Amino acid sequence: MTATTGATPMFATTMPGLGPFLADEITDRDAAVTGVGFDGRADIVLFTAPGRREKRFLGLAVAEDVFVEVGRAWRRGRDTPRGIVRTLLRSDTVARALTRCDAISGRANRSRTFRVVVRVRQERSFRRTDLRAELVRAVGRDRPRWRWADPAGVEVWAVEHRSGGFVAGLRASDGRMRQHGGRAVERPGALRPVVAAAMVRRAGRPGQLLLDPCCGSGTILAEAVRAGWPVRGIDIDPTAVRCARRNLPAEPVQGGDVRRLDLPDGHVDACVSNLPFGRRYAVAGDPATWLRLALIEMARVTRPGGRVVLLAPRIPPNAVPEGLLPTSNHRLTLLGMSTTMHCFDRTHQT
Repeated sequence: MTATTGATPMFATTMPGLGPFLADEITDRDAAVTGVGFDGRADIVLFTAPGRREKRFLGLAVAEDVFVEVGRAWRRGRDTPRGIVRTLLRSDTVARALTRCDAISGRANRSRTFRVVVRVRQERSFRRTDLRAELVRAVGRDRPRWRWADPAGVEVWAVEHRSGGFVAGLRASDGRMRQHGGRAVERPGALRPVVAAAMVRRAGRPGQLLLDPCCGSGTILAEAVRAGWPVRGIDIDPTAVRCARRNLPAEPVQGGDVRRLDLPDGHVDACVSNLPFGRRYAVAGDPATWLRLALIEMARVTRPGGRVVLLAPRIPPNAVPEGLLPTSNHRLTLLGMSTTMHCFDRTHQT
């Protein structure tokens, strides 16, 4: 797509494997996605936002950070950090990006502090620290009244979003975006909000009820409420139930066993859950048997035409009951560990 007149070049980051979900969400907000990449730690989605409407992208559910783009550069032959920085950071583009970043974030000030974050995919040509040092010098030359600090009022990021390709930007978001406002109670192993938001998106448009039968501290429920779903949470662990109730005091959360749900057949439109798989929270009895029984119950309580979205490293085909049709799998990396988002359509049983 071609950027419209007055559009602002931006980019956003998310967890590895969630780039396509973030790109879809950005497109839903009438922005033109211009590229999807990976910087070694996060997926990167480049886009152009409609002019004067950039602030709405701070509400992206699948993004962890949002940036106003400053410039792009490529590794070419014997390029040095100084050559790349000269292309990435020009005084005029920095000034424009700073004006838009202030308008989006509402953090404009005259006595500025700054820090620089750099990510590279390989260090054969030069080291990441050399590029970072050159960026610090360049910002200092261009903005002599600014001083380096951590944390800082202005964050300048330069990431190698594809092999040899760099994009630089000013961070418009802050830590609140990553945690979606935070939780009243934190629980070890709680799901990252962006992952929960992506799972809820795979559940489809909001319907009558979304169930999380292993709800933990309630992250998936919170993202479903944010997306417009009525929700219900169940967990076998009393501590989890107490946490979820404190985090979502207005939503129904109760104790119960996913293998024996006290719900009628076809009661929910979607079932979305991060399954316990033994790394932090174990299941009772044989894991394979537990998984088979849990999927049978989730299929039973989900209406035909509804969806079941589950997070687990692996779901063997022989654990999937009749009535659940696998539609897609999405590999993710969470805290350095590989897992998979498994998506099913609830069919009419024969």
